[in-house]
Amino acid sequence: MKEGPDISLPAAMMGDPARANMLMALMSGMHLTATELANEAGVTPATASVHLAKLSASGLITPTKQGRHKYFCITDADVAHAIEALVIVASRAGHMRTKPGPKNEAMRTARSCYDHLAGKTAVTLFETWLESGVLAWDRETITLTESGRVFLKTRGIDLDALEKNKRPLCRSCIDWSERRHHLGGAVGAAVLTRALKEGWVTRDGTSRTLSFEQDGELALANWCQT
Repeated sequence: MKEGPDISLPAAMMGDPARANMLMALMSGMHLTATELANEAGVTPATASVHLAKLSASGLITPTKQGRHKYFCITDADVAHAIEALVIVASRAGHMRTKPGPKNEAMRTARSCYDHLAGKTAVTLFETWLESGVLAWDRETITLTESGRVFLKTRGIDLDALEKNKRPLCRSCIDWSERRHHLGGAVGAAVLTRALKEGWVTRDGTSRTLSFEQDGELALANWCQT
């Protein structure tokens, strides 16, 4: 008798094209309604409800009731990490849903990977922090150095609060468009939260694409500079 987790169940949930489109829309990090997700999946509201019920039951997404509306989001960073890994595999195999174009180029520059920054900008940030000693990486484990902890605190990142959660402070993600690593984990999420709060970047509707405001890219680069 086989024992252990049955990966076929979540894999089957992700394998349906309509549900895959819904999950990719939720990778923007936003909470979306059933109507919005039906539009993203190209299905009727009734069909969307069936798909969303299955995704919720499988633990991949979590519904939240607010007033008359119900919103859905990716359950946690582990689910997002699994989806991003599949994006990398699909991209490497050439399984692309659309041909590259201007919108794709914008996504390659900066996008959200669940709740942290991805794309060229994120890869540059990650490599800069490695070179300057903010981060230490042995290709398996990524950690904040002592000087890195001091640096982030001067930048307004509350590490004590982040460490109270079970989520790892730092995690490396392979960036699907750059094929190099960017920073995930609680610190990666804190960077994106700060960039949105300061208005350096804005979300592009329900898309994962992040747009830099005037001088936003320079402001983020200066904030990240040690």
